[in-house]
Amino acid sequence: MRPRTLSGRYARTAYLFLLPAILFFAAFFYLPIGNVVATSLRTGPQADQWNGLGNYAQALADPAVRHSFVVTVAFSVAVVVGSIVLGLALAMALDQPLKGRVIFRVLLLVPYLTSVAIVGLLWRNILDPELGVLNRVLGAAGLPEQQWLNTAPLLTIAAVTLWQSVGYTMVLFLAGLQGIPETYHEAAKIDGADAWRRFWRITLPLLAPTTLFVSVMAVISGLQAFGQAYIITGGGPGDATDLSVFHIFNVAFRTRDFGYSSAQSVLLLIVIVAFTLVQLRAGRRGEVTY
Repeated sequence: MRPRTLSGRYARTAYLFLLPAILFFAAFFYLPIGNVVATSLRTGPQADQWNGLGNYAQALADPAVRHSFVVTVAFSVAVVVGSIVLGLALAMALDQPLKGRVIFRVLLLVPYLTSVAIVGLLWRNILDPELGVLNRVLGAAGLPEQQWLNTAPLLTIAAVTLWQSVGYTMVLFLAGLQGIPETYHEAAKIDGADAWRRFWRITLPLLAPTTLFVSVMAVISGLQAFGQAYIITGGGPGDATDLSVFHIFNVAFRTRDFGYSSAQSVLLLIVIVAFTLVQLRAGRRGEVTY
């Protein structure tokens, strides 16, 4: 009976220490989600009229909702691929015994620690077609000025997002690289494997858990992106950068249809959870296969 009694005491002590976190998540995460789900079943200016699943049916049939989702997926794909490729390349470069590599690591991480609002305002001014610094530099170099926010607006805000987040991705990959035993590479060198073969046969497979984590976080972040479209492009030109969360924001606070916007939020949550589960399952299968 004594081990069972001690186990019960440890459990009660653990839950006691976890209680603040449980209360925090209940108050600021689970209860708001429940409120959004309840609101999604209602309609009217005050969301006081029962509508059942009507808002969900309307959202699934709405071309604007489908367009914003397609735009968001394209944006997320660009961010995910860029994060993995560029983050890994920077991590491998800064994992070498270079002079001043610590300074470069810090400089690359600074944008990630900066607010999205500040980054958005900064790049909106840089990319301004008339007063932007970037076009002035191009003009001074004798190159034609560009309409950055009109020619490829979605790719532009994806590049800005990548610029801000790649430092964090680089740190994750750097930790993964430093966790690979050097003896593996030394043994491969003895067997005559060149650098490219060592990368494909040793480095990349052993970085699979890190790559999975990076891709999951990048997908979640991309599907929830808002500040880039709101601050830099305003969803334009037209609806070219009408990301899902930005579209939901407009429905909620410009048309005041909180029931409809809540239904779209719930659908987006389901999509994010589904994408995450698919990625995790695919990652586990890859690990088993390897």
